[in-house]
Amino acid sequence: MRIFKGIAASEGLAKGKALVHHHASMEAEKQHILSDGVAGELEKFRTALASAKRLLEEHNTKDIAKDSREILETHMLMLEDPDYIQQIEDYIRTNLVCSQWAVDSVTTNMVNLLEATDDELLRERAIDFRDVSLHLIDAIKGKGERRMEHLDEDVVLIADALMPSELFSMDKTHILGISLDGGGRASHVAILVRAFNIPTVLATNGASKTVHDGEEVIVDGTYGEVFIRPDHTVSQMLDERFNLWQEHEVELHKMVELPTNTTDGHSVLLKANIQTTSEVDAAKACGASGIGLFRSEFLFMESLENPSEERQFTVYRQVLEAMAPKPVTIRTIDIGGDKMVSGLGIDEKNPILGWRAVRFCLSRKDIFTVQLRALLRASVYGKLQVMFPMISGVEELNAVLHLFEHVKDECRRESIPFDPDIKVGTMIEVPSAALCADILAKKVDFFSIGTNDLIQYTIAVDRGNEKIAYLYQPFHPGVLRSIRMIIQMAHQNQIPVSLCGEMASDPLCSVLLAGMGLDELSMGSQSLLQVRKILRSVSYEEAKSLADHVLGMDSYLTITTYIREWMHDRFDHFTTI
Repeated sequence: MRIFKGIAASEGLAKGKALVHHHASMEAEKQHILSDGVAGELEKFRTALASAKRLLEEHNTKDIAKDSREILETHMLMLEDPDYIQQIEDYIRTNLVCSQWAVDSVTTNMVNLLEATDDELLRERAIDFRDVSLHLIDAIKGKGERRMEHLDEDVVLIADALMPSELFSMDKTHILGISLDGGGRASHVAILVRAFNIPTVLATNGASKTVHDGEEVIVDGTYGEVFIRPDHTVSQMLDERFNLWQEHEVELHKMVELPTNTTDGHSVLLKANIQTTSEVDAAKACGASGIGLFRSEFLFMESLENPSEERQFTVYRQVLEAMAPKPVTIRTIDIGGDKMVSGLGIDEKNPILGWRAVRFCLSRKDIFTVQLRALLRASVYGKLQVMFPMISGVEELNAVLHLFEHVKDECRRESIPFDPDIKVGTMIEVPSAALCADILAKKVDFFSIGTNDLIQYTIAVDRGNEKIAYLYQPFHPGVLRSIRMIIQMAHQNQIPVSLCGEMASDPLCSVLLAGMGLDELSMGSQSLLQVRKILRSVSYEEAKSLADHVLGMDSYLTITTYIREWMHDRFDHFTTI
């Protein structure tokens, strides 16, 4: 028996015979051509474009889920992107190469850019660009759609990798579960397996190399484990685990319509973090009190050209209408650092401390004002809140607020309606902003603490450097004291404060953060019901006592140990922390 631990991507448990799938390497032919062959290669490419789009359209039926449809539409947009098409055609003309080589080269440059970032979501999006290029290369070769062999029995798919297009094309009625050697929860493959309700474990790091077709396997998409050739004892244990998981899910779903109140009546709003419109349904399904963070930069990252005002307006309007009357907080473009976008000229030796987020926006007002106009236009369709990232001091905040007012005046002159009462806030994720929180609080309607960057900058640790990753500690006394200070400064100035970093979704942190006085926690939808159940099981006085005690400790090791024991004593019966 072999056990592989990976990332739990889609909950549930599946047991069955293995079907091993090693993803074929779709290498492009690399041939130089003469100048008189350019027209022929351009024609091959354009014919392949039309063919690839037809194949995607075949999958886009009325009965597929909304998020699945949006993934298909994203791939369609890539195939219709004029900049992408122009780059490939220019590559053929300039380098005198065949169309397959041009498609592969242009796409590889984009994929390398995404995979070089420290952002898991962006790295996973690289798969979608590669998937689109493989559609094109297949079509140029005249091979048609890449299909997995027709399935005539139930199997557990064990693969090294899967493209979203392969998931659409396979016979999912016979796929009981999936194990992939790579991938992450943010990938389109992960989104699709959840939409298809297929128990899935990602990043097993080589499970596909140790199993053969027909061998028994068990995929546990709740705990993130894959069992190859399990023995009788393990099979019994997993059956019991599955029954407990079902009971746990029933209990959690009782929380959907309930407020997040502690046992003594203190309220903490739980909101959802999203980056695409496809995630709105999940936020509503778990009873989120609104969208606490909409990462608007992903509109820019999923396209080869800057999204137009109309495109942005449409997306913002969709989210606002879907969540109304609950509030939606949209963060303005937070690019740079580990979030790179092709074509914007951001290429720095030290990007984490460089030209990013609001610094980029203030120097590229041509891009920023388009977004602000789109936000203002969309504001009449729901309850919009606008949030500015990476503010380091009052000068930057004044500058973005002044520009926002200028765009409002522009809209008034053009008779464009917008909500005059839009709430404006700032993220606190830079130590200088934390230290000046009392000054910034006088100029905005709310704070949102971005702990992912606040931890990184406070401790001076690069999350992407595995040699020092152990230093990235949310429970570092310096981090916790900064959070407490920000909350105190916000409340002294009568504005609410939220926390939207990964700490919000960690069950170990939930009671501590509530006890520190946070008004809102914003997290991935999949974590919300768990956090709600925890907070509804304690009193606010208990939470405050925990926070006070922990803030008197002197090391993250001591704090982590104490909190883990405190939580296990109370919640071990329904958490897996």
